[in-house]
Amino acid sequence: IVGRKKEMIITGGENVYPQEVEQCLIMHPAIREVTVIGVPDDKWGECVVAFVVLTDADDCTVGDEALAVELMEYCKKRLANYKVPKRINFVEELPKTVVGKIDKKQLQQVALSL
Repeated sequence: IVGRKKEMIITGGENVYPQEVEQCLIMHPAIREVTVIGVPDDKWGECVVAFVVLTDADDCTVGDEALAVELMEYCKKRLANYKVPKRINFVEELPKTVVGKIDKKQLQQVALSL
């Protein structure tokens, strides 16, 4: 797995590359688009947080706890425990920069405000 070093998440002393978690989540049939970021955490240093766009936009309900739990269980079967997102946020669309890349800095601010 190759990713940008500055995007690497260090949680509990373990390295997590967002791309690895994203590749796992995107395989789930309910997910159309996903990105993963690290947010500061008092206990672990950083924790893994996913922002998900569902394939059916009508299913995008903020706080859909049952689907979030299902996605975490899906990840637990495929990834090491420390790589599983601690939070999954459902969004209608991911913010993009002017060149069309996902704006992770904007998502970082959103995650910190939640």
